[in-house]
Formats: sequence, C-alpha cells, structure tokens
Amino acid sequence: MYAEERRQVIVDRARRDGRVEVARLAADFAVTTETVRRDLTELEAAGLLRRVHGGAIPVERLRHEAAVVERAARMAAEKARIAKAALAHVPHDATLLLDAGTTTQALAAALPDDRDLTVVTNSLPIATELAPRPRIRLHLLGGRVRERTLATVDDWTLRTLRDLTPDVAFVATNGLSVAGGLTTPDPSEAGVKRAMVEAGRRVVLLADHSKLEQDHFVRFADVADVDVLITDAQADPAHCEALEAAGLEVVRA
Repeated sequence: MYAEERRQVIVDRARRDGRVEVARLAADFAVTTETVRRDLTELEAAGLLRRVHGGAIPVERLRHEAAVVERAARMAAEKARIAKAALAHVPHDATLLLDAGTTTQALAAALPDDRDLTVVTNSLPIATELAPRPRIRLHLLGGRVRERTLATVDDWTLRTLRDLTPDVAFVATNGLSVAGGLTTPDPSEAGVKRAMVEAGRRVVLLADHSKLEQDHFVRFADVADVDVLITDAQADPAHCEALEAAGLEVVRA
C-alpha cells in the first residue's frame, strides 16, 4: 500500500471510530510506529487530523471555533467543488447575500466576471475578494468585526439586514443535523445568520461533509428554512437521505 493510500485509510478510520491509535495502526499496516507518526504529522499539517497522546482524532470532533486562516486550509478542494456547484444557483443580474465563511468565500472567488451582480456580505475577506471586480456592486454590512471570523455582527448589521430582500442568500454553518438544525458556536454570528436566512427569497446552504451531523451552541435556522444544501461527495449518504426526507434538496458536488 502506498503512503497516500494508507493515510486515506487512517483518515477514514478516524472519522468512523472517532480516533486512531499509533500502535494499532502500526500493527494493522505492518509498518513501524515511526512511520505511523509521520503519517499523522502529515495529516495534521493537511488539516485532517489533530494529534493527541498515542494517536489522533479527526478535526470534526474539535469543538473550538477555528480562525479563518485555519478553516480556509481545511478541505480546500471540497470547498472549491461546492463553490462551482453553487454557481448554478446564481441568476443573471441577481442580488446575492453572502454569509461569512470559508466556503462562501470560495464561492465569491468563483463568481463569474461576465454578469452584473449585486453582492451584500458581512465578511471582510469576501469584500476584499470582490472589491476589485468592476461588474459586481458590492455592499459591506457595517457592525462590530469579530476577530476570529472577520465577520461583522451585532445591531448595526442586523438593522441593515431587516430592510433587504436578496434573490439568493448563500449561508454557511458550523453544524447541520435534522434534529439540531443549523448551528454555530457564537450567539452574535448566529443572530446575523438567522437574519440572512429570513431575508433571502431563496436560501442555499454551503457546507462540506464535516459539518453534517454536528451540533454547536446556538441554533440559527431549521432544516425547513433552507431550500438547497450543497455539500461534497464525501458526505455520508445516510445523513444526506435523512436531510432529504426532511424536505431539503441535497446536491453532492
């Protein structure tokens, strides 16, 4: 087995079992513990696992709220595919609401230059991405900027959102499940996300597979509030079927 294949098996096993142990992996793959530790180091550098004593756990099990730079490095290929699929939901000459998040930021980068669009966002990175585009009319929502996510939040942001009716709201989430709905760790961000969901004529959720069946501190929407979920091909079919049974259209990119 090549190293790349072994590392993929390690990631799959960690996600299935919740953790992997160095000694057990070395025995199963008939390699040295030093080889396994190098594998885990590489997987941690790729943002897939987090090293712990004696083994590793998948990053999906971490409950802290990662910063933008850290999150942007995770699953970049999956986020790019999600963004490409999301373009099918961008009408010509439309008004778009882009929530703060690294997957919505990937969509911003993928927006075409050959059509006129109005984009409203509470994300400083998205605003920086779109500001030089001549055919995009960009509006940045004011408010307090959260250092961890570089998103504007609180009353100034909410007051503006109350007066908006964009064609499509592209929303991000930290967790998604049928029972828990859409959740995020911070109440201030939850308030803005809730207002975005309420504002959009159509709501498209962009979330990679690591967000499925995860629940965080604050619920900001129910599954029924969303029209479409665009996730990646690694999403568990059982989780997708449960969401579809709840009335959500699911696209696996």
